[in-house]
Amino acid sequence: RHAAVGDKQRVPFARSPVELPTYDALLQLALHRRSVRWFDARPVPREILDRAVVVAGLSPSACNRQPFRFAIFDEPELCQKVAAIPKGTPGWVHNIPCFIVIVGTLAAFEREKDRHLPYIDGALAAMALCFALESQGVSSCCVNWPDLADTEARMAATLGLAPYERPIMCMAVGYPDMTEKVPYSQKLPLDELRSRSEE
Repeated sequence: RHAAVGDKQRVPFARSPVELPTYDALLQLALHRRSVRWFDARPVPREILDRAVVVAGLSPSACNRQPFRFAIFDEPELCQKVAAIPKGTPGWVHNIPCFIVIVGTLAAFEREKDRHLPYIDGALAAMALCFALESQGVSSCCVNWPDLADTEARMAATLGLAPYERPIMCMAVGYPDMTEKVPYSQKLPLDELRSRSEE
């Protein structure tokens, strides 16, 4: 339903070698990215947000349906209203300059077996969004979206969601306040993260 982008033909193609970020560069990005809840007062330029969304839109999704979209709120009053809906923002909601709701849609799915795909695909896109923001100097904090009737109803009413749309997760976004500390977060070691068939 979409026109081809630029002069690209909509046919299978052979991959060409390109210069990619090194593993060490990617590891440094992952180590540097942490959940930041304290931001300075600078607004995040919309072109930076758009660039991050472009990267997120390149994430893999089942059958390339891309069953998600990013509802971005950077106008202060509306940002505060939307950011106050999840259960995880009391105590720091006043400090959020930009709030993103990742919205999943079931419009492209007709079978019950596919009901979880918007959540899976939306989460994949969310991680790409985090990294794309961080690479531009903008921090983020993923905000859990609890599956509770009252919050579902409030968010649906505030965003004007269709009956087949659901919030997947939220994200607070902004330039980090460098005077504030980020809590230490212990991550699982390699041996607990993976197993091998011979084990």
